[in-house]
Amino acid sequence: MGNKMPFALSKEKSFYESLNDWIGDTLYDDLTEKGFECRDEQIFMAFQIEQALKEKKVLLAEAGVGTGKTIAYLLPAIAYARYTGKPALISCADETLIDQLVKKEGDIHKISEALNIDIDVRLAKARDQYVCLKRLDDTLDATDEEFAEIVHSELPEFVNGNGSLQSIYPYGERSDYPDLNDAQWNSINFNPIQQCSACDVRNRCGQTIHRNHYRDSADLVICSHDFYMEHIWTKESRKRQGQLALLPDVSMIVFDEGHLLEYSAQRALTYEVQNQTLLNLLERIMVDGIREETLQLMERLIDVHEHFFRLLKSNSQTSHDERIAISKSEELLATGKEAVSISTDLLEEFVFDGELYIIPEYDLKMVEEYLEQYIFSMELFISENDVVDWLEKREDEVTLIIMPRLVTDILQEKLFSSNIPIVFSSATFSVEEDFTYILDSLGIEDFLSFSVESPFDYEEKMQVIVTDVVENGKSRHVEDLLQDEQQTLLLFKSEQSMLDFQSQLTEEHTKQIAFEGDRELSAMIRDFQQKNVSVLCSYHLWEGLDVPQDALTRVIIYDLPFPPHDPLFDARRKNAEKPFEEVDLPFMLLRLRQGSGRLIRTSDDYGSVHILLEGKEQEMKDIISRLFPVEIQLTAAAL
Repeated sequence: MGNKMPFALSKEKSFYESLNDWIGDTLYDDLTEKGFECRDEQIFMAFQIEQALKEKKVLLAEAGVGTGKTIAYLLPAIAYARYTGKPALISCADETLIDQLVKKEGDIHKISEALNIDIDVRLAKARDQYVCLKRLDDTLDATDEEFAEIVHSELPEFVNGNGSLQSIYPYGERSDYPDLNDAQWNSINFNPIQQCSACDVRNRCGQTIHRNHYRDSADLVICSHDFYMEHIWTKESRKRQGQLALLPDVSMIVFDEGHLLEYSAQRALTYEVQNQTLLNLLERIMVDGIREETLQLMERLIDVHEHFFRLLKSNSQTSHDERIAISKSEELLATGKEAVSISTDLLEEFVFDGELYIIPEYDLKMVEEYLEQYIFSMELFISENDVVDWLEKREDEVTLIIMPRLVTDILQEKLFSSNIPIVFSSATFSVEEDFTYILDSLGIEDFLSFSVESPFDYEEKMQVIVTDVVENGKSRHVEDLLQDEQQTLLLFKSEQSMLDFQSQLTEEHTKQIAFEGDRELSAMIRDFQQKNVSVLCSYHLWEGLDVPQDALTRVIIYDLPFPPHDPLFDARRKNAEKPFEEVDLPFMLLRLRQGSGRLIRTSDDYGSVHILLEGKEQEMKDIISRLFPVEIQLTAAAL
């Protein structure tokens, strides 16, 4: 049973009228008496969300930094969840920001204490955020590295069959292992090739236990955009297979940092084909006693698959970008077609192998599921469908990526036709008060919207310094800036840009700086907020990071965050009449506004934003100056 309503309902008033009164009383009186700031912009936003709930509409809520957006949507969300008997879903930009919402100094904890109400809030993290017991065992067998032994030794007793069923509790989240770097974590976490439905330890798996836990939430379920989109795309197929959806039914949805939803929607529909994964899986089931017909087909598929990837590499462009464009030669397409044909024949042979029980059931199921996806992905690649494809290199593993060009039709069908209220919250939806970019990218037609400015006095609180830097002089200029040991967030447009900067530093400077990827990100953020490190380098934290007061007094924008010249954005540019004005510039300006917005989070915050310009970037000074509510300082770096 859900928690009781935070206000009384009566026959004289509708729920929405009572909600309106409660929001006003809470924000004007109850919270201000407990030391919260009374912000007109926040109250206006909460009332607009109440209207969206009443009309069951999509709402674009653009509210400047300092509005108090989180509290503005939490109050109506909690009340609506209890009224409908279904939890509200809060979707954040990424997995790191989920933990930020429920931290002890966060808004949920604050309003729970201030209003004396118990808020049932549970985290629904993406599947790759949990330890996979099968992969942990594989890593233990394959490596002597100490981290895998430590993780295994810290598993709860019930995982190994000890302890009663009553002792089972959620475990195994990424945030439980802050000292593992990304490469170590990625060797033991869930991977899509794992077949949970056929796993003999699924009832003791941390992911399964977490999922059962968050499905019972009465008030709030918090997840990432990526995970919500995976839920949307897989909901029907999981139902057909007799499985529960990844997320429970909800009463409403809030997309915090909603301007990023399009990219999550595309990622959720992305298909991947790795060079090594197929080879590893097939070798895994080449057991003694396997039928000769099956073995020959597997050997043929390995040869054709390896040839396909050799052709991919030779037909790919030389590029430092993360996404590498591919030229589709006739030989490449013919080889892909042959791989599909052999894979189809192999699946038919596996039917006979399954009846003989020679191949372990779990391993066979895993290979069958992967081959089905492999066939579908390769057919997309060799077809004339409207898709975008490219190569990525990930830790020496070459991956073919296939993604739909547009997701607007699918979003219309699976999200916006759901007849539940949907709130998009962000400080940056419009470009010069025009919402066209976000509306077109998401395919939103019927909606409500509003835009309110930040309540902060930026002239008093913030300096914006735009600096012309000589070619290849950015790293040296940053080193000069960092000598004063201010708490600094250093933002990069890409991982490669950050790594290039890191490679140019002296060993002494590198030791003093935290780089994203070295450890679990939320743990690094905690260290930064507690001033255990003074410089945090990131290519992800343009949005959502909330480090108030003197824990962050400087933001350095190392590069203007233009989108890369890769196949995905090139496809968008091809569909635009004016590519730079319609694709590149809006993307950069929205992201730049978000990044600089990390500095001033409360009325007590202060500091400086430094934007470094090199080469052609220096032509953007006039456009950048219009972004900020303060007079920017234009300087040149010393030689």
